[in-house]
Amino acid sequence: MGRRHTRGGTVTVVGNGPVGQTTALLLARWGIPVTLLDARAERDPIGSKAICQQRDVLEVWDAIGVGRQLADEGVTWGCARTFHRDHELFAQTFVDRGISSFPPFVNISQARTEELLDERIAATPSIDVRWGHEATSVDQDETGVTITCRTDDGDRVVESDYAVVAVGSRGSAIRQQLGVTFDGRSFDDKFLICDIAADIPGWADERRFYFDPEWNPGRQVLIHPCPDSTFRIDWQVPGDYDLEAEERSGALDERIRKIIGDTDYRIVWKSVYRFHSRVANRMRVDRVLLAGDAAHIVSPFGARGLNSGVADAENAAWKLAFVLRGWADESLLETYHTERHAAAVENIAVTTATMDFLVPQSDEQHRHRRDVLTAAVTDPQARALVDSGRLAEPFWYVESPLTTDDPARAFAGRPDRGCTPAAAPGILVPDTPVTLRGGGGTRLRDIARAGILLMLGDGVDADEIRTAALGAVHTPIRLVRLSEIDTTGVLTAALDAKPGEVWVIRPDAYVAAVTGTVDGVVSALHRIAEPVVTAPAVTASEVAVETISSAPAVPDPDRVVATAVR
Repeated sequence: MGRRHTRGGTVTVVGNGPVGQTTALLLARWGIPVTLLDARAERDPIGSKAICQQRDVLEVWDAIGVGRQLADEGVTWGCARTFHRDHELFAQTFVDRGISSFPPFVNISQARTEELLDERIAATPSIDVRWGHEATSVDQDETGVTITCRTDDGDRVVESDYAVVAVGSRGSAIRQQLGVTFDGRSFDDKFLICDIAADIPGWADERRFYFDPEWNPGRQVLIHPCPDSTFRIDWQVPGDYDLEAEERSGALDERIRKIIGDTDYRIVWKSVYRFHSRVANRMRVDRVLLAGDAAHIVSPFGARGLNSGVADAENAAWKLAFVLRGWADESLLETYHTERHAAAVENIAVTTATMDFLVPQSDEQHRHRRDVLTAAVTDPQARALVDSGRLAEPFWYVESPLTTDDPARAFAGRPDRGCTPAAAPGILVPDTPVTLRGGGGTRLRDIARAGILLMLGDGVDADEIRTAALGAVHTPIRLVRLSEIDTTGVLTAALDAKPGEVWVIRPDAYVAAVTGTVDGVVSALHRIAEPVVTAPAVTASEVAVETISSAPAVPDPDRVVATAVR
């Protein structure tokens, strides 16, 4: 069995970008004190950077109080148009198996996202933010982690039980200290980004991708709408592209004018960068977890960078909390690597295929791209082969050790673009409105993220399941009767749920198991949270009312802690 924590149950998060901020707030939500370090002296809110946030990520941010505001302030879009020269090839829409309260994608600058997260952190006393702390060494032993930081006042030492490294792409020194490799490839072509403020009617609620347009022959252009009549334009440019030279000659203005015409515009931000595709060989090294760009870098076509980083943050936070609260054995942390490394490898595979289509690496790839784009103008089957970036989606943990297979709900493989897999073990549960006892209304993923959720079908003995669950794990558990919370039948239909089934939902709203037996429930619970022998057991009264301490970062504590169990 795992060792109980020895340093007060604390976590150090290295890196105060959106992944680090999210990790800190989610840990605080579980009652875990956090020290949040960053090498910079202060926030540097420059440029749009990661702008495209997927609906499931907005729901994670909603749990820490910023998702709704981001969605309200951002530009929502549900259509991705793809063109070849002057022909529209297809318009992709997105399927929601449930009834989410968030749109498929919201565009908002990373700077604003960080600002809102900073506000939540400032209102959370259990998060100690330390700017100007550059982590120069990370040491660990069987009792905890010691991080040495360079500051203007000399070296400082920060100690904690565990650490999450979310320093973005600047993590090479720490990875080297941990013995972690960062294998992959870099692409020769560069990409120019300009954020421009302009009034362009008809472009404000859709993403546009152009293959080989006349105003960037042989290469690609991507256009995203942003708030305040701002548009982000990405041009693929040659490896020897010189932005300063183009500005001096007036060619940059000409480049922009070829897209927007005579419309007045103002450049808000511009940058040139080269894409990399790399993943760490280990995302957990004993007591240190790597998250976000410190663990994986992908091309931005598909918006899989920050979105996958937030998924890292949630996965890390609930598992660290379960271990530090004594609800699970330390071995649970190894599943962070298992699950999120598999997700990173999937993202690398998807984005590498996209980049090979966008920037062919061989004569064969050039011929394939040319033939597909030419045929796609008239052939619907060829359009399915056009790769302008498979947009971000949650990963599926169907091969995770925390997931119990269900032969009746076998995973059918990667779904079509814009679609999500059918509800099954290893899949994020569809989100729908639910009605709680006493008439309170909320959403399924809201109550799922308060512990382990057991949804009981008709015919299941609730007392028997409750007793078995209490004997199986020490975690907070909530029992609900599916037919009572799903008054419209939408959730039951989305799950294709049957009488006699128990759906076991993890604290990150993923389905862990669907079973028809008490032993199946106990086995699934043990997979999620094998109890620590020395941890205090959760009592029946504590199961009847949720036991998670509500941190100040939770916007509506009653919604999290006061719902009676069925």
